Amino acid sequence: MPKTIEDYSLAEVMKKIEEILAVNPEPVQGFSAIYQFDISGAEEGVYQLHFQEGKASVKEGDESPADCTLIMSLDNFRKFLLGNLNGTLAFMTGKLKIKGDIGKALKLENILKQYKVKEHL
Repeated sequence: MPKTIEDYSLAEVMKKIEEILAVNPEPVQGFSAIYQFDISGAEEGVYQLHFQEGKASVKEGDESPADCTLIMSLDNFRKFLLGNLNGTLAFMTGKLKIKGDIGKALKLENILKQYKVKEHL
């Protein structure tokens, strides 16, 4: 039986995101940003997603100043990645808190849709 997103640890999900984004640099060409994810719940952690020069990399911790920080539970983070939780609705209902550039938060959702993350997790 293939793994589902619920079977992956937070660290595995973040590694998988990096792998998915590395396949095709086209959607992030010319885009630079650092996203930080503050994840709580059954498993907690802080990860950063760096976009620079058409490449995406994931780093554990908060070593760099983030352009945008997304704060949510692990369950909501998984739903967000799969496209089952709309970022705007999540923000308005308190399931997602955003610090920093809200425009970049909206851009992230569009990037994930272009990569069809749901098909890979």
